[in-house]
Amino acid sequence: MPEKIDIHGVKIDNVTMKEALDFVIEGLNQETTYKIYTPNSEIIMQANRDPELMAVLNDAHLLVPDGAGVVLASKILGRNLKQKVSGIDLVKNILNTTHRRPISFFILGGKPGVPEKASINILSEYPKAKIVGFHHGYFKDDDVSDIIKQINDSRAEILLVGLGAPKQEKWIHKHAHELNAKVVMGVGGTIDVFAGTATLAPEFMRKSGFEWLYRLIKQPSRYKRMMDLPRFMLLTLRKKLKIK
Repeated sequence: MPEKIDIHGVKIDNVTMKEALDFVIEGLNQETTYKIYTPNSEIIMQANRDPELMAVLNDAHLLVPDGAGVVLASKILGRNLKQKVSGIDLVKNILNTTHRRPISFFILGGKPGVPEKASINILSEYPKAKIVGFHHGYFKDDDVSDIIKQINDSRAEILLVGLGAPKQEKWIHKHAHELNAKVVMGVGGTIDVFAGTATLAPEFMRKSGFEWLYRLIKQPSRYKRMMDLPRFMLLTLRKKLKIK
């Protein structure tokens, strides 16, 4: 099992992208349903305010650092994470492996019509992938049992859940034991990116740690959530300097 790095109570797995990918592929041959989450700085701050979310994250089979801020915090705290492993890049790497081993996916999340668009675009770019089902994320609690039956009947190996944090993590944690998928992964806005209804920051911004600025420019309404970024760094510095 990978080394765990404690970032403000969230036990992040110290893995490279390749190691995370190998873990996912290994999970396809296991009996247990692997739960995979991709917390960034905002989600870690949410977990510090929400004990239930903290417990859900730390119950994951794999917890990867989705964000340059998480990796930077690990360095400040002297607990170096190997590298950023973003959720969308991990999904793309999984899809890239389908030319060697076909993998079946079920897509859950996004507005009505979005997972269908995402499926079409995924199959266009990764023709060896198998999209065996999809459902939008705007469902009621009464619909869950039918959705789970739909997922299980599809015999999907990987379930991608894009309900937004922390809803997707809590949903996966609650229902993982009812699912037959081998890997269940919380993917946030990844489904929207594949559908073309959202865009990634330019690569230079993603590499330099300014992806948050791009998201803020594209969605100014996120500014309240973005306040967790400076809070995250302040908390990191306080812990480094042992200031209570």
